[in-house]
Formats: sequence, structure tokens, C-alpha cells
Amino acid sequence: MQVWRKKYSDIKMPEPMQYEHQPVLLGQSVEALITDPEGVYVDVTFGGGGHSAEILNRLSPGGKLFAFDRDPVVEANLISDPRLVLIRSDFRFMQKYLRYYGISQVDGILADLGVSSHHFDEAERGFSFQSDAPLDMRMNPEQELTADQILQQYSEEKLKKVLAEYGEITNAGPLAERWVRERKAVRIRTCAAFADWLSPFVYGKRQRYLAQVFQALRIEVNGELESLKMLLEQSGHIIRKGGRLVVISYHSLEDRIVKNFLKGVSEVESAENPFGTAQKLFKQLNKEVMIPGEEETEMNSRSRSAKMRVGEKRIG
Repeated sequence: MQVWRKKYSDIKMPEPMQYEHQPVLLGQSVEALITDPEGVYVDVTFGGGGHSAEILNRLSPGGKLFAFDRDPVVEANLISDPRLVLIRSDFRFMQKYLRYYGISQVDGILADLGVSSHHFDEAERGFSFQSDAPLDMRMNPEQELTADQILQQYSEEKLKKVLAEYGEITNAGPLAERWVRERKAVRIRTCAAFADWLSPFVYGKRQRYLAQVFQALRIEVNGELESLKMLLEQSGHIIRKGGRLVVISYHSLEDRIVKNFLKGVSEVESAENPFGTAQKLFKQLNKEVMIPGEEETEMNSRSRSAKMRVGEKRIG
């Protein structure tokens, strides 16, 4: 495991902005990413700008950083730096936008996946089961599909699949069956009301169960796993030999996809291993996943579930 060059509490952070988010594994991730201060890098989840700010701190005047984010709110955090280009788009379109800017290869890509503290804390966005806001969960508020539409329109079988695959809900079948049978009568439209309706189905700890259900809906709303797969496939094409791919994930579904990609994949394509017989392009630099230290988890409890994997491009 790599050692930090700086203590977590000593890292220079950008000034407080409207979009508040404490970047996770900041020192380790950027240190693993930067191999050439004169290089071209991509931060596919700009968010509060914390990772991008630290990348810029470590780049020379000749370096370049492209940052992606689909949420228009992040524009309030735009860092005034000629080396930075902020692109408001889902990172699944990364390669297309880089080509527009004349970039065919980069030296590294950083992806801090999942939902930021900002999304959970901004109650009206509908990400938290404790919120009285509508069931929304869109990272890009301009898209049409919402969590409410999924709950009101999906068939029993489709809803069961979402809950079982994306939330790993063990009783997804009975839950989906009863919801579809009752949804017209109960007329539930808010996060807190839906969480209350779920009470008879809670298995184990209530908060964990509700978090898994809401995670499943959020992943479906935003197409998160599909975006991740597309990002990984594109990274194999645009990261130059010796360049780095750094991914921070927050649940087993994401981490499993990243691990399989970096390891090289099996002969059979499956839900857990979607890359078929693709060539092994990366060498995984950390045999064991990197996780936040005690100091960081004490300062930022939401970092506890974070896992970081680093791959180095083996061939050009």
C-alpha cells in the first residue's frame, strides 16, 4: 500500500463553495494518478472540485486537466485556472468530448464514483430516505427519468430485478409484488413516505436496508453501472502506456466491475463480468484495495465504505 506524502489534515483544499463535498482518499488518489506533471489528465467526477484542485496543485504550467460532471450545480465550483476545462456531461461520453478538444490520449483518469455529500445533504434532490422531498434522485436534473417514475411505471418483474441486482435486496420479489399491487392506492410520492411504506419489509438493520433500496433506485435512475462500464472500456483506448487509471468506489457492485476490468476478464460475459474476452490492458498496482485511514474516517464518516483501485496501462 502506498504511503501518503501529506497528512490528510494538511492537504490544501479549495475555498468553501456552494457545492460542499469532502473529497475521499485525496492524497492517495492524486499521488497514484500523476506520473508526469506536464501530462494530460481527466477527473470524470468534478463535484466540489477537491480532487481537481489537488491535481492542478501537482501539475506544472504545461499540464492539462479535463473535468466532467453532469450536475449543473458544480459550475459554482469552477476553478479559475487556464489548465482546466470543465465539461458538463456524463463521463460515459468522455472519449467523444476529448476528441472534440483534439485529445486522443491522456496520462491518467481519476473517477470518484457514487453520490457526493452535497446530494444527500440537499434534501430537495430526493436522494435520502429521511427527506420529505419528492422521489427524484437525478444527478442531472435535466434528464426525464426519476425514482418516482420507476416506482410508478416499472413492471413487477423489472422492479424486482432493479432491487435485487442494484440493491442486493434479498426479499425483492415480495416487495416488488406488493408495491405494484398497492401503488395506485397508496399514492406515495416522497422519500420519507416511501421509507415508511417499506417498514414491513425491512430485514436486518433498518437504515442499511433502506439505504440499499434507495441505492438501487438511484443506480437505475442515473444509469451508474452502465456509465462505469463505458468509462472503463474507453479508458483502455485513451490512456497511454504507463498512464494510470484510479477508481474510488463505494459499494460492491462498482468495485467488482473495476476489479474484473483491471484483472483481465474471463471467457464468458456476465452481469458481474461484462467485458467478455477483452485483452488485459492494465496492471493492478495495489493487490489489496486502498481504504481511508482512521484519521480520514473520523473527519468524514461517509468515506468509510470507500475502496480505491489503481491500474497502470501495460501496452500502448
